[in-house]
Parts: sequence; structure tokens; C-alpha cells
Amino acid sequence: MTHQAPPAPPTAGPDPGRQIAQLREALRLVERIAGEEKAHDGALDEAARISSAYDLALPVVQRRFEALANETALWAAAGVEALLAAGGGGTPSRAAAIRLARQLDMALDDLAGLLS
Repeated sequence: MTHQAPPAPPTAGPDPGRQIAQLREALRLVERIAGEEKAHDGALDEAARISSAYDLALPVVQRRFEALANETALWAAAGVEALLAAGGGGTPSRAAAIRLARQLDMALDDLAGLLS
């Protein structure tokens, strides 16, 4: 009798809709820090559209999307952390928060543009 390891459970693939939703939440946080809260109607629709477009995209486009989404998440997190640290318990720099919000918004547009 031979002993074989059980097959590995299938790994869940990337969830582009979730990635976009998380980046939108980061954008909302940065906008609150900047004092520029904006309405983001249709966030769920956007996430669903992104997920659907991702499923239909070529593998090379999917990989590019994943790389850009991961890169964006990393620098957005670093930016939020820097804003909070720079505030030192006080109010973070509004100008820095506005700039980060603009950059994050542009990155979200780039991500959506990859799949359109």
C-alpha cells in the first residue's frame, strides 16, 4: 500500500472586486483626513464590473492588474501610515492627504482602465 498526500485544496484566485473595494475604502479614509469627503455612489457596481471584466480579460492583462493593484495597496497603506505618523496625535497634513487622495484616485482609474 502506498501512502499519498491528499490533494491540496483549490486556492482561491484573486478577487479584483474586493481589491478595488478595499482601495476605495482607503481613498475614503484619506479624503476624510484631507477634509474632502466625497460621495462614492456605485462602489458595489464598480466592484462587480471590475470582477466581470477581469474574468473576461486575457491572462497577461489579469497579471498586470494584479501587480498594479498590489503595488497600489502597498503604497496607499504606506501613505496612510505616514499621514497618521506625521500627525503625531494631532491633525495630519491636509496638503499631503489631498495629494495622496489624488494619486490613489488616479491609480483606481488606471486599474479600471486596464480592464476596459
